[in-house]
Amino acid sequence: MTVTTAGTCHPAFVPLRECFEKNIASGDELGASLCVTIGDETVVDIWGGHADPERSKLWSEHTIVPVWSLSKPVSNLGVLLLIDRGLVDPDAPLVTYWPEFAGAGRDDILVRHVLGHTAGLPSWNPPLPPAQLYDLPAAADALARQEPWWAPGTAAGYHPLSQGYLTDALVRRVAGKPLGEFVRDELAEPRAADFHFGVPASEWDRIGEMIPPPPLKDMPGPESLIMRVLSGGALPASESATPAFWSVGIPSMGGIGNARSVNRILSIVAQNGTVDGRRFMGAETINAIFREQSPDKEIVMDMPVRFGMGFALSSPLSLTEEENKAMSWLPAGRVCWWGGWGGSIGLVDMDRQMTITYVMNRMGPGTIGGPRATEYVTAVYELVQAYEASIAL
Repeated sequence: MTVTTAGTCHPAFVPLRECFEKNIASGDELGASLCVTIGDETVVDIWGGHADPERSKLWSEHTIVPVWSLSKPVSNLGVLLLIDRGLVDPDAPLVTYWPEFAGAGRDDILVRHVLGHTAGLPSWNPPLPPAQLYDLPAAADALARQEPWWAPGTAAGYHPLSQGYLTDALVRRVAGKPLGEFVRDELAEPRAADFHFGVPASEWDRIGEMIPPPPLKDMPGPESLIMRVLSGGALPASESATPAFWSVGIPSMGGIGNARSVNRILSIVAQNGTVDGRRFMGAETINAIFREQSPDKEIVMDMPVRFGMGFALSSPLSLTEEENKAMSWLPAGRVCWWGGWGGSIGLVDMDRQMTITYVMNRMGPGTIGGPRATEYVTAVYELVQAYEASIAL
């Protein structure tokens, strides 16, 4: 198979590019993009493969695809901007900004609970069908009519879709516009990032086609917490090929972009809030990301992760041997990250001012990240010392 890749790569990271090309040649990748920035230097910005399963359309510099839950750190940065500006207090109850949210135990839900997946509203009960999930205000109102599934702040349980509806409702009331528009105006456009919550129809031809993941084996029973969450409100992978998905831009999982555009936004964190001379947020707000919210291990997906505000954090405190092995790819230190259904990843290493992002269209079985993402992250960390040595000369 002819491998078609393009972009730029610092000599120290050539083995990473070769790894990327190997995966395209083998068919593990269909099309993908990979970007690594360190400080203000882009050391890797590569893309390749195909944007469609028929391999009739090359993945180009301008190809964009749904990134699923990698949308969360991007949209959550919008909320963090409001926190930085003093317009939102992370320790304030959500009802402070959304009075209609009051009642039935919801008054105890703080803004930081929403950002840290401890709010206790991981899904809808009664369930919402997929079509209703595209009406963001109505779906948020449905969440505002139900009791929390657990006492807010007492457990971390992943909110796969609902987080984005809660944060969108907050931003609409504070900023006067939907969260997707706020991110566009305050983050994506200032950073020249080709990332969208709602893609204009004139740009739909640039959207690559997602290849759904293989079906999961050994699904848990319908009474399990994860199945209750998924049955309460979820979108199948096939929805990512619909105009409704492209145009609405659900903040928790409907973002569309590529590795470069996600990197341009997340690198705001890596550079402590100021990039190219523009201040987006202060160090105090960046530090808030690392303020741990998880009282214990995550309970919905049963994932060995802990959450800060808007991101997951590195170095879980207490894991089994099996869990430690599964998370061994995650570097220690002041690292925040998250991934998307099927394999995408976004990782920020504050100690190195490094941002690693990977976006693809062949979805694997992973819910957040996956084998290819971990392979690339591992390779970056194996090579970064050679890069640091080269610039020290």
